[in-house]
Amino acid sequence: MKVIAINGSARKKWNTATLLAQALEGAASVGATTELVHLYDLDFKGCTSCFACKLVGGPSEGRCAVQDGATPFLQAIEAEADAVILGSPIYFGSMSGEMHSFLERLLFAPFVYAKPPRSLFPRRIRSGFVYTMNVNETISARLGYEKMFAATEVSLRRIFGESETFCSYDTCQFPDYSKVVMEYLDPVHKQARRAEVFPDECQRAFEFGRRLAGAEG
Repeated sequence: MKVIAINGSARKKWNTATLLAQALEGAASVGATTELVHLYDLDFKGCTSCFACKLVGGPSEGRCAVQDGATPFLQAIEAEADAVILGSPIYFGSMSGEMHSFLERLLFAPFVYAKPPRSLFPRRIRSGFVYTMNVNETISARLGYEKMFAATEVSLRRIFGESETFCSYDTCQFPDYSKVVMEYLDPVHKQARRAEVFPDECQRAFEFGRRLAGAEG
């Protein structure tokens, strides 16, 4: 069992990366081999619309033909992963640009324009997506984030067969709020929530990883 996590945040030791690391620890606790990939370390672009992946019988049918920094990890997910966990903060109402570009490459290539749509990904694997965001559950619902979460989950399930979503709300954005202008969020609340609630979310992420690695219960 191998579990690969993809960090779509530029920050390697903050909310999203921490939860992904906890998920991988959970996977490792039931015997999985794990790997964490930081997208901001890679030199890559999103889909170039070359459609080489759609040419029936072509050398890249069902696979992204572009060769760049993302290629080894796209190949590893196809060849080695039994589960993949993607993670991104919410930036301006959506996942990060790097994560969106990676998903274009990961999900479009094996997607077949059939009725009903089908996948050329060679096997079923588990998948999950970890979202972190400054807003709380109420504001997230008001802004319609759940539609994005659901749509991404549908896309992941269509390609891989299984998907699950994990949300961390009302996160602490800055280690020291005194150094920035912050008038519409309460820094005291944010720091308290990180101290009191985030550890519980880390435990939930640990269980999330165990589950995606096939743990029962």
